[in-house]
Amino acid sequence: MSTETPLPLPDYDELPFANLQHQVRSLTDDQLERLVTHERAHANRTPVLELLRVRRQELADGDVPAPGNQQEGSGRPADSDSGSPVSPAAAAGPGGPLRHGVAGQTPDRDKPH
Repeated sequence: MSTETPLPLPDYDELPFANLQHQVRSLTDDQLERLVTHERAHANRTPVLELLRVRRQELADGDVPAPGNQQEGSGRPADSDSGSPVSPAAAAGPGGPLRHGVAGQTPDRDKPH
């Protein structure tokens, strides 16, 4: 059982950098420090650490966290049951490569060997 405090951004480790750039704007300095500590102990990504450092400096210079609730989601698409199912019947049949991209020039294509 882990007693580690949850990170201030849901799915932080899976967030694309572009999403992270926007989401850190609503965090406080304490929350940013927790992310810095986590980042250094785990992935230690230089661009992410620099982003967090710059944002902390902006807050120290008088900027305030942007409004918003970062606990609402990570921006990742939710799992869903929609879409087409994958099945062997839907798979393309075996076929050899086309010679020069023209089916008529590949007489043995799709014939059993």
